[in-house]
Amino acid sequence: MKALKVLGFTVLLSLLAACSTGIDAYKSAEPKLKLEEFFNGELVAYGMVQDYSGEVIQRFEVTMTGTWEGNEGVLDEHFTYADGREQQRVWHITKTGPNSYEGRADDVEGVAKGTTAGNVLNWEYQLEVVVDGEPLVLTLDDWLYLIDENNMINRTDMSKWGFPVGEITLYIGKK
Repeated sequence: MKALKVLGFTVLLSLLAACSTGIDAYKSAEPKLKLEEFFNGELVAYGMVQDYSGEVIQRFEVTMTGTWEGNEGVLDEHFTYADGREQQRVWHITKTGPNSYEGRADDVEGVAKGTTAGNVLNWEYQLEVVVDGEPLVLTLDDWLYLIDENNMINRTDMSKWGFPVGEITLYIGKK
C-alpha cells in the first residue's frame, strides 16, 4: 500500500511539472526585461517568506543598489527583517548572452543561471540559509515579472531534495 501511495505521489508531481509554464511562453510579453536596465540604480523591495503550509514566517524590506559596466553588474542588497535582523547579499552578475545571465554571491553555492524571455526572468540557484542555527542549502526557482519600467513582482519556489519547503513573494520598485 505504501508503494502505491509513493507511486501516486510521483505521478501527481510529474503531471504538475508537465503543466507548468516555461519561459518561452513569455517571449512576446512587454515591456522587455533587461536586467542591466531594471537593476541599475536605487531600488527598494518588500517581501515575505511562507513555509510549506503557506504560513508567513518572515517579512522583510530590501534596499538595493545596482551598477553595470558593460556585461558585468553588481547588485548590493541590504535586508532588514521584521524581527530586526539584518543581512547583506552582493550579487555579481554577468550577461552571458542576449537572454542569459549568471550570478554569484557569498551564500549561493556554485553559479546562479538565469534566462529572460519577454518581461520575465527565470533564475535558478542553490542558496545557503540558516534554519534553527544550522546551515541548510535550498534550491530556489525565481520567477521575476516586469510589470512596467519601474515595478517588478518576484515569486520564488524553495525546495530541498525536490520537495517544496516554502515560497517567497517580493515586490521590487525603482526609487
